[in-house]
Amino acid sequence: MRLNEIEFGAAQPVEGYGPDFFRVGGEQHTGPLLIWAGGVHGWGGDDDADALLALAGQVDVILIGTGGVIAHIPKDLRRALEETGLGVENMDSPAACRTYNVLLSEQRRVALAVLPVG
Repeated sequence: MRLNEIEFGAAQPVEGYGPDFFRVGGEQHTGPLLIWAGGVHGWGGDDDADALLALAGQVDVILIGTGGVIAHIPKDLRRALEETGLGVENMDSPAACRTYNVLLSEQRRVALAVLPVG
């Protein structure tokens, strides 16, 4: 079997997560995060739509990790994101982290807005 090194470009994959933290780019971050090729930033959760809307035109899809279990995001948030042309997928945070890494490895224009697992 031949193994190839995965290239993530300017973006950094999620390397790990646990109760109330995420490890990205070798650094541990606490609390909700917004991660994309532009960097790793704190995120205010569902009430911080402006941070997500600012990504319109820079990413094609935003994966929203809802914590340890899958939950619906507010309808108004979904509608606002979709009206700007952003694709939105919500899932539990572990699945969102894995999916984000896969899409990054495919050089996709993706962002991850993620809540800690608890």
